[in-house]
Amino acid sequence: MDQGTRTTIAIDQLTDEQFERHALELLQRELGPDGLARFLPLNRAGAGDYTRDREQWQKDLTIDQILESIRQRRPSDQPRRWRASKR
Repeated sequence: MDQGTRTTIAIDQLTDEQFERHALELLQRELGPDGLARFLPLNRAGAGDYTRDREQWQKDLTIDQILESIRQRRPSDQPRRWRASKR
């Protein structure tokens, strides 16, 4: 990537609003308007209360059932870092 005449911005000194504007400008420059339009809906907070919703749909599941569900979705070549409890 050619740095040419680009200036470095002290990101830690930007407000959140300035940082977001800067990031969007970078994305538009790199992805183009269509790419930016495609990216934005993927990374915006949704409506609702995810924690409450998750608790509702998981309320009848045991830890072992949740772990088994994860295990089934995990690629077989990925190492296991946890062990289901033996109750």
